[in-house]
Amino acid sequence: MEFCPSIKNILLLDSEGKRVAAKYCTDDWPTNAAKLAFEKSVFTKTQKANARSEAEIITFDNCVVVYKFVQDLHFFVTGGDNENELMLATVLQGFFDAVGLLLRNNVDKRTALENLDLILLCIDEIVDGGIVLETEASVIAGKVASSGGLDGATSFSEQTISQALATAREHLARSLLK
Repeated sequence: MEFCPSIKNILLLDSEGKRVAAKYCTDDWPTNAAKLAFEKSVFTKTQKANARSEAEIITFDNCVVVYKFVQDLHFFVTGGDNENELMLATVLQGFFDAVGLLLRNNVDKRTALENLDLILLCIDEIVDGGIVLETEASVIAGKVASSGGLDGATSFSEQTISQALATAREHLARSLLK
C-alpha cells in the first residue's frame, strides 16, 4: 500500500473560502474544527493565485496541494508531501472536468449547491479511502449519471451532435497540449 498513490482530501470551496463540498480520506484532521481551519488556511494561501487556466501546485502544511479555480469555485486536491504532483493534478482535472460535464458547463456556486448530490457522488467515484479509483471525467460523469443522479436529464449517450463535437474538440486540444 505504501507505493499506491493516495489522496488526503478533495475540497470544493467558494470564493470566500467556505466549504461547498469536501471529502477527507485520512485522520490528519481529526475534528471538524481542524478541517475547517485547514480549508481556511489553504484558501488564504492560494486565493491570490491565478489558477484559472491551469492547475497550480503548492506545498503546504506537509502536504502537496493542487488547485484550480473557475468562476466563484475553488477546486483542491491534497496529497502527502511525497505524493506525485502529476497524479494529484490528474485527479484534480478529472474532478474539475466531471463537474463541468455534470453541470453542463455551468460551473458556479449556485449551480453547484443545487446539484450538490451530483458533486458528492462524483467525489465518491474518484476516490475511496484515499485510493484513486478513476480520473477520466467522462467515465466519472457517466457513472454518476447512471446511478440515478440525473433524473429526467438526457444521458451522455443522448448528447446533441454539437455537444459531442465540442467535447471531442476539447479532449483533442487537451491531448495535443500534453
